[in-house]
Amino acid sequence: MSGHVFHHGHDELHGITVVARHVDGTVFVGRFDQEDQGKILLLDVSTQPAAPEGEIATFLARTMKFGVRVDRKHLAIPTTELTSVTPLQEAVAG
Repeated sequence: MSGHVFHHGHDELHGITVVARHVDGTVFVGRFDQEDQGKILLLDVSTQPAAPEGEIATFLARTMKFGVRVDRKHLAIPTTELTSVTPLQEAVAG
């Protein structure tokens, strides 16, 4: 649903479960809250350490099927440390 914003005045991804890929290969899955001062804030985050892409794909598919297994309530990540931020549904489909 491109262009749809859950709460006016927030980022387009606000409230969407996203996959954030860190430059070191770590993958974070969490609910996007906001981008502010060069950082994104994710809520209810699951972390997958750097692994072969097949393991990452399995982690994402399992998360899509069963939900986010929360290991952190909040996580702020500098945008300069991210290679991508993609909605979970798109990351699993693509």
